[in-house]
Amino acid sequence: MQKSFIPIKHYPTLDSTNEEAKRRGVAGETGPLWILADRQTHGRGRRARHWQSPVGNLAATGLYHWTGPLWHSAQLGFAAALAVSDTLSSFVRNPDALAIKWPNDILLDGAKIAGILLESGASPHGGHWIAIGIGINLATAPDGLPYPATALGDHLKRGHTVPRPDVVLSKLIDAFERWRLELQDQGFASLRTAWLSRAHGLGQSITTSSGETGIFEDLSKEGALVLRQNSGRSIEISAGEVFFADRESS
Repeated sequence: MQKSFIPIKHYPTLDSTNEEAKRRGVAGETGPLWILADRQTHGRGRRARHWQSPVGNLAATGLYHWTGPLWHSAQLGFAAALAVSDTLSSFVRNPDALAIKWPNDILLDGAKIAGILLESGASPHGGHWIAIGIGINLATAPDGLPYPATALGDHLKRGHTVPRPDVVLSKLIDAFERWRLELQDQGFASLRTAWLSRAHGLGQSITTSSGETGIFEDLSKEGALVLRQNSGRSIEISAGEVFFADRESS
């Protein structure tokens, strides 16, 4: 894979890498640029949940400029999920245990190891800034969560040690650029195929955060989750979270 020469701004401490990307985007920066923090004081997950960011774990955000329809930018989340999966597969002893949970969590042996948060806003240059926040549990997994969580250190190949966040980010940027350029040049179809091959819970019963229940049947051509209800009717879920009957994770 060709190495991507994209700048990285590395901070010992930030409130949030996504907030720093937002500040830069509002100020007119267009990227591409990645922001890495050793520690976040106010890290955020989806729905403004607190994201624990101890030293040794990865907390990073990519800042990009988007000129197409804003709703299409959500497909960058799929590129990011595939990139995280690719990156972790080079470290773990059982890559087949990695899976992607719609819309943007990475699971390892059924437990959450990484999360992705996309945010956007109007750019003063036209179009939008896009912040692609990625958190990966490298050294430790947080406690007290309502879902199973794990860390890379518990799944490493024999003889390997937990990699530094900057080392992981370098690999992650290369993988993300490959998927981003494929999305840009060829459209979403190939990402959709790759994502479905790694999907967690395809064909299983789920409940969505809006209360819909049914079978996780497919991924639409735009990236929505296709839910087959008990009536046999299929509907598309474009936002929210899903919960599986066997092991909930969010």
